[in-house]
Order: sequence, then structure tokens, then C-alpha cells
Amino acid sequence: MQDILLIGGKYPDFEKREFVQANVAVKDGKITYIGADEPAAAEKIDCSGKVISPGFIDIHMHEENVSEGDKWVIAEMMLKQGVTFALGGNCGVMRQPAAEFKEMIKRTGGCPINYGLLSGYNYYRNNVLGIDHDEPASKEDRDKIAGYMRKDIEEGAFGISFGIEYDPGITTEEMKYAMQFQGDGDFLVSAHYRGDAAKAPEAVREMIELQNATGKKFQISHLSSCSAMGQMDEVLEMIEKAAGENPRLDFDTYPYNAFSTMMGSEVFQDGCLQGWGKDYNDVLLTEPPYENVLCTKEIFDDARKNYPDMLAVVFAMNEDEIAAAVSHRLGMVASDGIISNGKGHPRAAGTFPRFLGKYVREEKRLTLMEALEKITLRPATRLGMENFKGVIKEGADADITVFDPETILDGPTFEDINIENRGIDCVIVGGRVSLFEGKPTGVLAGRFVRKSK
Repeated sequence: MQDILLIGGKYPDFEKREFVQANVAVKDGKITYIGADEPAAAEKIDCSGKVISPGFIDIHMHEENVSEGDKWVIAEMMLKQGVTFALGGNCGVMRQPAAEFKEMIKRTGGCPINYGLLSGYNYYRNNVLGIDHDEPASKEDRDKIAGYMRKDIEEGAFGISFGIEYDPGITTEEMKYAMQFQGDGDFLVSAHYRGDAAKAPEAVREMIELQNATGKKFQISHLSSCSAMGQMDEVLEMIEKAAGENPRLDFDTYPYNAFSTMMGSEVFQDGCLQGWGKDYNDVLLTEPPYENVLCTKEIFDDARKNYPDMLAVVFAMNEDEIAAAVSHRLGMVASDGIISNGKGHPRAAGTFPRFLGKYVREEKRLTLMEALEKITLRPATRLGMENFKGVIKEGADADITVFDPETILDGPTFEDINIENRGIDCVIVGGRVSLFEGKPTGVLAGRFVRKSK
């Protein structure tokens, strides 16, 4: 007796590059049958006309903050858009050590989705040197930072991340030093660039240098927010050339023409608006007392001073360059989702339906097969999980998203990120139905996933 039988759908066979009509059975958290038969099952779900996809993998997002209580806020937003595995700890700004995050999952009896983490360099650099330390770290300080990060690696972190722009004191040599302590393991390094807009080519060049010098798997974070201000063609050409020489380099990007970060960050230093070619009214604030308010100079200055942790949304990027990034063969699509007090950019709640609805079905920037690979098998392979996640095959983990390719589309907006997505019928996490007909079932089948190789 199977636990679940998905009937009448089609799944992507990435090796054959075709969609295959089949029934898919699940038992004890694994995919146990794929074929034309209908084995007995405790629960049968009609998937006629739907795609039975590997659960979407968000390789770049920002996890919950344990100090805010045992609430799975962004994890539930991930679930509602079809994500079954998410990698937090990006941009150097992990929100707590891996051990504490794992304890929260244990304490709450599970999570809506599966989680993995990167170890955030900035987080530990701030612990050692204090916030706003603009000087390079000494060797002694670097070793202290590395000691903290080793603990995350021992807890199962997939690698390390840097937020270069957020901490200008971080030098290229300091990052190279930090990357050495990982040894010969197949670890991932990701980095939020040093500068955007006119500074983007130089920033991308620095990250290519880091990859070349260390040989690590290296991921340039959210390329669009770095380069979709007139530099995308140039930086994509740079990345293509570098990846041709070393395929361990790639990038992630999200399908929106606005970025988001905290008002107190270095991103909003003097001259930032001129650098983007924008004005104060291109900055949208997300929380009281300025929820859904476009800035004036006075509001901008007040938010910087008195509400530094408030998330802002900046409409600074060009749509044609966003499309170029999300459809590029070397890129993966990820949300870069981050939430503060339940508020933030709609990318935290609508990235994947938007990608499949807008850029695949409506604009035909890439095929459905190409798109699904970018959000399932590619990130799974990047993280060394391709044997058990990111694919529909017997023996793989039963992390599955069933969606309607004719209706899938994002619902969340910049004014209201809680509007429901469309077209996601069912999400199975760890072999259990965690979302059905667009609604979470309350099942907490997600677990912390350790790096496996």
C-alpha cells in the first residue's frame, strides 16, 4: 500500500528533455513508483493536466530569526509558492548560528519546508569586530571568525557566504583567507557584490578573481540587483567567459525589477540614489509608521536614523535586463526573500509562480523544461543533492510540487505580499501533503538538511 498516488500528470525527465505522462507513487518519504499502473494507495490525488515537478529549490533566501519566536513565517511563504527546500544564510547575514536554527526546527516538531544553511561571514565578523568596523580584520580576528564558521560547517552547513557591500572593511584577501579553512571539501561560496550600477563590472570582476584564486564553487548573488541598471550585457559576457574557463562559477537572480534591503545598511550611503539614477520616491518603505509609503528626503532620512531595520524596496532595475538574467543558461532563479515583522518584498512569497507564469508562459523567454531545471535539478546539483532531490525518479525524496502550467502566476504585490499565488495545487514535503489546493495543511514535515558531500 502506497501512501500517496499522483494520477494523470506529467513530470519533467531532464535526461530525455521531455515531459512524461505517468502516475507517481510515494511511500515513507520516497518516490516508490513511476508508471502507467495505479498501485493501491491511502490517498489518491488527481493531477490531470498538471505538472508533477520536483519541489522547487530556493538556493538563495534568508531564513527565520529564532529570537523572534518559534514562528515559521517565510518558510510558509516558501511553501505557498511550491518551494520544498530553501538555503538560508546568504549575503553573509545569517540570522543565528546553525545549531540554534536546528534547535528551533527540533523544538517546533519540524518545519513547513526543508532547510539548509550557509555560514554567514558578516554575522561572525560583526560578533568579533563589532558592527560598522570598516578596517580589515587582523589575522587573529580572521582566525576567530573562522572558528565560529567551522562550527556551522560541522553542523552541516553547505558552505559560506559574504555580504561584501554590507561591510566595506572586508578585503579580497580577507575573503580568500576565510575560504581556505574549508579545506578540499566540495563547499559552496556565495557573495553579495561590493557595488552595483556603474560599479557592477568591477564588483563581478572581484568575485571572478575570488573563484579563480580558490577553486571553490562560487555563486554570484542576485545578479539583477547588481547589474540590471545598464550593465547586464557586459557582466553576463564576463561571467560567460569566466565560466567557460571554470564551470564552478555561476549566479542566481530573481524576477523583479526592484531590490530590497534594510534602511540602515551601507546600500543607502550618500550618493546611492544618484548612482541608480533614481529619486527618493523610487524607495518604498514596508513597515509602520511608513508602511507602503514612498520616500521623500525627510522620510528617507528619518527611516535611516530611527528605523534602520526596516526593509525598503527600491525600484532601480530595468525589466529587459531582469529578463536577460532569469533566462540566461548559467543562472538559477532564487527569491533572495527576506521578511521583517511579516513585511517585505513580494519576492519572498511569489518568485517561483512569477517566473513560471510571466517569463515562461506569457513572455516565452525560456521553455518550461529549461525553467524547471533552473529551480530544481540545477540547484540540487549545485548543492550535491542531485541523487535525492531536484528529480522525479524512484528512490528520490518525495518533495514534489504539482502545478497547472496554464494558470500558475504570482499573487503577492509590493503593497500586499499576502495575496495568494495561482496554479499551485499540491506540495508534498518529505512524503506528506503540506499544501493542498493552495492552502497549507499544517503538516511540519520539513527538516534540516545537512551537506551530504
